[in-house]
Amino acid sequence: MSFTSVVKNELSKLELDKIEAITELSAILKNSAIIDKSIKVTTENSSVARHIFNLIKMIYGVTPKITVRRGYNYNKKYMYILEIKEKKDLIINDLCLDKNIPDNYILDDDILTRIYLRGVFISSGSVNDPKKSRYHLEFMLDNLEYAEFINDKLNLYDLNSKVIKKDNRHMVYVKEAEKIGDFLRMISAIQALLYFEDIRIYRDHKNMTNRLNNCEQANVDKIIETASSQVKDIELIESIGGMDLLDDKVKIVATYRMKYKEASLQELSEIITLETGTFITKSGLHHRFNKIRELANKIRNKG
Repeated sequence: MSFTSVVKNELSKLELDKIEAITELSAILKNSAIIDKSIKVTTENSSVARHIFNLIKMIYGVTPKITVRRGYNYNKKYMYILEIKEKKDLIINDLCLDKNIPDNYILDDDILTRIYLRGVFISSGSVNDPKKSRYHLEFMLDNLEYAEFINDKLNLYDLNSKVIKKDNRHMVYVKEAEKIGDFLRMISAIQALLYFEDIRIYRDHKNMTNRLNNCEQANVDKIIETASSQVKDIELIESIGGMDLLDDKVKIVATYRMKYKEASLQELSEIITLETGTFITKSGLHHRFNKIRELANKIRNKG
């Protein structure tokens, strides 16, 4: 079962009072119903089908006709078709199904706005499983005016959603993991939220560990590369008998570099300080290795 289905199953089981039910049903039918001689809704999710059935019966005392068919797609999932003929005009008018933007009473306050967005998700939303792919929440909507309306409502909660055209429809989407978590919390998908956050924390921790390991490996590579370059400079100077061209302090550093060829500057400074009794910093070492490099470059240029 997809993560989207898991979320919708959870949302379909939440209890609603009559006013909340009207708001959620308005969003669900707005985005999933085909209206002609009847109001017809088709869904692959049995829990969603049962939820719509119960809402219509609770609000209007109407029992929708239910038909179950095999889908024609490659996995042949069952399709649940709900058809409402009785009180059709009342339902259309009551739920603002004939309008691009619902009347204010549908989203009268913060709670109803969240419930409306929950209904939009149930009917037209999807969210990627954080374990399997990138973070992505989307709503596929039929027209631009309504998509921008939903986008504005989402951004009342700072979700950073955006609208783009996709084929002949409009997608409202959210990309940030933290914002997707906020949305799940906002629509009361608590169990899905806990799963989502557990996976997000695990992934973030894993990514941080990988970044730290990469940085550490890069530092090791840099240390080895620098030490190898210093060893080559000293070997070149020694090959022409040029060590006497270096002053005594620089000679000491060269001697210790040849003795500890893979040591970092920090390690080398500690070794020299301990064994000679003369304190030397990384900066001091760097300065003396620069003198070795300058002499080695002069030798190379003359060669």
